[in-house]
Amino acid sequence: MRKVLQQLKQYKRNTFLCIGLTALEVIMEILMPFVTAIIIDRGLEVSNLPVVYRYGALMVLMAFLSLIFGAMAGRNAAAASSGLSANLREAIYANIQTFSFSNIDKFSVPGLVTRMTTDITNVQNAFMMVIRVAVRAPLNLIFSFAMCMIISPRLSAMFLIAVVFLVIVIGSIMVITLKIFNQVFKRYDDLNASVQENVSAIRVVKAFVRENYENVKFSKASKMLYDLSVKAEGLLAFNNPAMMVAVYFCIISVSWFGAQYIVGGSMTTGDLTSLFSYIMSLLMSLMMLSMVVVMISMSLASIRRISEVLNEKADLGDPENPVMEVPDGRIDFNHVNFSYKHGSGEKSLSDIDLHIASGETIGVIGGTGAGKSTLVNLICRLYDVDDGSVCVGGVDVRKYDTEVLRNQVSVVLQKNTLFSGTILDNLRWGNPDATDEECVAACRAACADEFIDRLPGGYHTMIQRGGSNVSGGQKQRLCIARALLKKPRVLILDDSTSAVDTATDAKIRAAFAEQIPGTTKIIIAQRISSVQSADRILVLDDGRIDAFDTHENLLENNAIYQEIYHSQMEGGGDFDQPA
Repeated sequence: MRKVLQQLKQYKRNTFLCIGLTALEVIMEILMPFVTAIIIDRGLEVSNLPVVYRYGALMVLMAFLSLIFGAMAGRNAAAASSGLSANLREAIYANIQTFSFSNIDKFSVPGLVTRMTTDITNVQNAFMMVIRVAVRAPLNLIFSFAMCMIISPRLSAMFLIAVVFLVIVIGSIMVITLKIFNQVFKRYDDLNASVQENVSAIRVVKAFVRENYENVKFSKASKMLYDLSVKAEGLLAFNNPAMMVAVYFCIISVSWFGAQYIVGGSMTTGDLTSLFSYIMSLLMSLMMLSMVVVMISMSLASIRRISEVLNEKADLGDPENPVMEVPDGRIDFNHVNFSYKHGSGEKSLSDIDLHIASGETIGVIGGTGAGKSTLVNLICRLYDVDDGSVCVGGVDVRKYDTEVLRNQVSVVLQKNTLFSGTILDNLRWGNPDATDEECVAACRAACADEFIDRLPGGYHTMIQRGGSNVSGGQKQRLCIARALLKKPRVLILDDSTSAVDTATDAKIRAAFAEQIPGTTKIIIAQRISSVQSADRILVLDDGRIDAFDTHENLLENNAIYQEIYHSQMEGGGDFDQPA
């Protein structure tokens, strides 16, 4: 709760203004029945019109002030609650940006989306109700009860009985529903996951005619959410019957005993009239509090989920005095062990001892799950090693400023991502200050200029979200050009030419050799033709180094490389190469 409320920041003033104005509004409303009793007893019953006019004008003034205070309190409540939700979203988003891959692995993407939308909306609504209604209702209740005690201490005891009854009932409901709402928001995550997966993979769904299957899966997730929501809301529905029991108990008790006191002369008609007003005010306050309880029940589960993200600390942090320059592209793996779940004993990489000179071109090949992507993820410090060290330019990557390191170790990942905007906008992710000429040169090196020149808008062509209006090979070439704009010491291509033909692949590699000779290039590939011209080729098998040598030596001495080579070449080579 404290972590969430810290995000009020500049909206604390609005919060306190709302509370103060609400208190003034309540005071005006509480005094009005008291003035009404004076008008009845001192004015109407004794036919004293000047008293009626004087106190009537006072009531009009108090009603007008109550209206102004209420409007101003509502405005400040809206500003404070909306400001809190805006700050919470910014805080969560900013914290997510600091996460390493291991942090992101702890939260599903739909779970993070739910936290930033549904959960924060719940907190916003609850906060507005708390600073408005949860301030107004207790004050109204306290002041009303105080006035009732002044009018008739004996009748006021009836209210205490009603309050104790409601506290027991509402408290019990809140404890039970809080547990259910915790499950409800987990189901929201499942529902969002189903929607996100279906929409992002809609082409596959339609290609395999799986619309009915997806509909059934979504319906199941929606039905489970429905059942839990009905269960929670069904319990909360007991609030109103409990409230009405308390209301009728108070009205009947006050009517019965009040009539007797009037007949006995210990109470005036004006006192009983104002007492009824205070009864309704008191009980309405209790009803408002029950509504607040419902909102708090829902928001507590949301607050816990939001706090989980805000309290999550990035696993990877910069040292106190980070190294701010990468000298060259030399890479050293010194007996590295790594597992995605630390301490699980399931190693993704085992005893990797590897040394690459600056400017070398290294091919990496191996079967699925051999650890190729894991290996290069350690170079740019997307994860930290369990044992040993990874060095770039002779310096342990953990000693660098993370931003400096990643600017000099450029990675084109397996899953290429483009963003909404023009081609130039996407290219400048690599270098925001790149000129048009530099962007064109990078595209030429990545062989992306071939298709860009044919587009009607050229480099100003709009890319749709996710790059859905370009092919897989075009997307890969744009991502390579984007990486080249960083002018890195190390360039890593993680199977990022798999969607281009081998002729274009060869052109890209030739351009690398000519335009960035001093950059260390690591090329992960599934086909031999992409790596056979490399200076050396690393063969990985089950997270271990099986061999590290030239194409010719591997072809002569390494069984795994021979098997891959012969399976590809004897099958006729790649689709655009002669057998």
